[in-house]
Amino acid sequence: MSRISSSTVTLTLDGQPHEGLLGLPEQARGVVLFAHGSGSSRLSPRNAYVAEILQQHGLATFMFDLLTEEEDRIRENRFDIPLLSRRLIGAARWAQAQQALASLPIGLFGASTGAAAALIAAATLGEEIRAVVSRGGRPDLAMPVLGQVLAPTLLIVGGLDGIVIELNEAAHAELGGEKAMLIIPGATHLFEEPGTLEQVAAAAADWLERHVPPQRL
Repeated sequence: MSRISSSTVTLTLDGQPHEGLLGLPEQARGVVLFAHGSGSSRLSPRNAYVAEILQQHGLATFMFDLLTEEEDRIRENRFDIPLLSRRLIGAARWAQAQQALASLPIGLFGASTGAAAALIAAATLGEEIRAVVSRGGRPDLAMPVLGQVLAPTLLIVGGLDGIVIELNEAAHAELGGEKAMLIIPGATHLFEEPGTLEQVAAAAADWLERHVPPQRL
């Protein structure tokens, strides 16, 4: 297994500093930006686990705070999808400007409301985004632009996450590019049940490995 370097970085979005965690394997094949869900942050243990698995598969990962601490205290901001997607697009631009990441194709991993932000970013950035994975996401919050998403998109939902399954099914029907939906049996919204998060990470790694090419074309 290649060596993985981890570092804490600060990027500026909308004129404000945002903290991030960068995991960079040697000879990384791509970089995956994480868009966390409402009330979560770069320190999300679930996303951290998925990031670790992706790194083992040769993918760099970047987890950062979409909102500042002050912004996160206002609940409405957590559901401000245009704001979250703008921040994610800004993070993608930041990654493209970093020497260690500039040549790497970009994938997106979104959870909860972060999935909507990831899909809007994918629709906006077009071929710059090579793949999207949603975990327990709300892709329905990006419904108006789903037909413009050409990046291969995997929607992962817990089998016990009733209404979210229905919302994902509706969103899946609207997606414009290659797409798939995976329902994890026995999993609730946060995939806290034994073995369920491992299934999420394995499916995400497989999807991203297949659709993020080793180098920018």
